[in-house]
Amino acid sequence: MSKPFVILHLGLGSFHRAHQAVYLQRLIEQGETGWVLAGGNLRPDMADTVAALQRQGGAYTLETVSPAGERHYERITSIRTVVAYEPQLAGLIEIGADAHTRIISFTVTEAGYYLDSHNRLDTSYPELASDLAGTTRGTIYGALAAILNERMRRGGGPVTLLNCDNLRSNGERFRRGFDDFLARRGETALRAWVQAHTSAPNDMVDRITPRPLPEVAQRVKAATGFDDGAPVMGESFIQWVVEDHFVNGRPAWERVGVQMVASVLPFEEAKIRILNSSHSCFAWAGTLIGLNYIHEGVAHPAIRKMAFDYVSDDVIPSLHASLDPYPLDLAAYRDVVLDRFSNPHLRDTNQRVAADGYAKIPGFLWPTLRECLARGASIAATAKLPALFFEFLGRWHRGELPFEYQDQGMDAAGAHALFAADDPLGAFSRDRVLWGPLAGNEQLAGALRAAHREVQAFLKEHTHG
Repeated sequence: MSKPFVILHLGLGSFHRAHQAVYLQRLIEQGETGWVLAGGNLRPDMADTVAALQRQGGAYTLETVSPAGERHYERITSIRTVVAYEPQLAGLIEIGADAHTRIISFTVTEAGYYLDSHNRLDTSYPELASDLAGTTRGTIYGALAAILNERMRRGGGPVTLLNCDNLRSNGERFRRGFDDFLARRGETALRAWVQAHTSAPNDMVDRITPRPLPEVAQRVKAATGFDDGAPVMGESFIQWVVEDHFVNGRPAWERVGVQMVASVLPFEEAKIRILNSSHSCFAWAGTLIGLNYIHEGVAHPAIRKMAFDYVSDDVIPSLHASLDPYPLDLAAYRDVVLDRFSNPHLRDTNQRVAADGYAKIPGFLWPTLRECLARGASIAATAKLPALFFEFLGRWHRGELPFEYQDQGMDAAGAHALFAADDPLGAFSRDRVLWGPLAGNEQLAGALRAAHREVQAFLKEHTHG
């Protein structure tokens, strides 16, 4: 039997294991055994989960739950090799350089690409500066430079670089960032090799995947009898749309429901602007009034109205203005999204969804704001979301959040400085990291002030205790 081809995945978090690994599992169950997964992390986090996956030979249990509370359990065995973290990434380099590895995929969160508004690297981040200097390999760019340099040296052949994060035009933007990284390092030969021997398709991924709480393992044990050290849970809904641009083969994903398309853009725009943005709205607003979970915010009429109005008043008209007819029924998609968010059995935390606001404001909201302003349309509904984030950030500044806030894209000193200004909201509206070319825009500033007054009234009415 011939040796299977390998997909090396960087970032063995819950999402990858509830999404890409599941699609490959479906193919394996159909008898397509020509591909397997290997993976590891670029940071020393999730050590316990990675160790458990190693003990279990890469296998784990996936729990899915529908909005009606129907739970399903299945064993996922598509990850065959799990690499423990070590700073030099030697194990990942060895796999990535091997000619049998035909795809290198990754999930490092939206903030893990360090891109400015021109899709060039923002070198103010210490971890990126360290990788540029060649002293560490902790970013996706530093890791891939090390892997592909060894692949080039060995003659490992072409490889597809598949970004699976919620980043608009994720393949193209990653590729620009990586090219900028290699140019800044003076990696002339490797840069030329990457341009000639790799592709980076855009794709759109979707499945709500909360961080698994301890009770997930308890339910898995009760349902299956297996004492799983690395279970993962997700909603029953799953979607993956991928541009079919692979340089050295790929699994037959279309056989198991993956949409292989010429352009992912319409699907991606709808998902990022409707699903991802409103998700953040529920997380920020819910946190501000003392809620813990996304479904609690969806059940709150005032918060649900904010998200509904944002999509209906600003996003849908903007998308229709850009492409009409649109390939999706956007109003129906909005309603499906809200139904998915209402699932109380996921217990998806506001803490998880609220993270990385400094990447989400530009990544999720800029296009709608820009397009509404260009059409002379109101941005009142969209402005509510950054106004919520401003209040959320103020709580962080004062140490009043009920959880530790994680934001890879935030300069903590700069964020604190906003609230030391004479006019913190004005300073917020001029922050170039958050707003790029919209920073200082008078219409944006005015809309933020009006939205902030409404947010303050909402908080006064709905905050208890």
